[in-house]
Amino acid sequence: MTVARKPAIPTVQLENERVIVTEWRFEPGAETTWHRHAYDYVVVPQTTGRLLIQTDSGESIAELVAGISYDRPAGVEHNVINHNEYEFVFVEIELK
Repeated sequence: MTVARKPAIPTVQLENERVIVTEWRFEPGAETTWHRHAYDYVVVPQTTGRLLIQTDSGESIAELVAGISYDRPAGVEHNVINHNEYEFVFVEIELK
């Protein structure tokens, strides 16, 4: 059974020939929906908390700390869900 969740809210802050910078805001339980990144990317958490990550391989919890960035390669299909009882925010920087 699929759970109906509110969508996370993306706001593109900057896009040019080199990068796409997007702020993502998640209400508690909100999700990105399933997607695949076309570019390598960096995530800069603005909030400390937990995100539930769904992939074809299953689910995992990511413990993120505000200001501590991480990177991922293009191509992985996944869904990201706010696993906190408060708003979660991160900035995503896609490298074209």
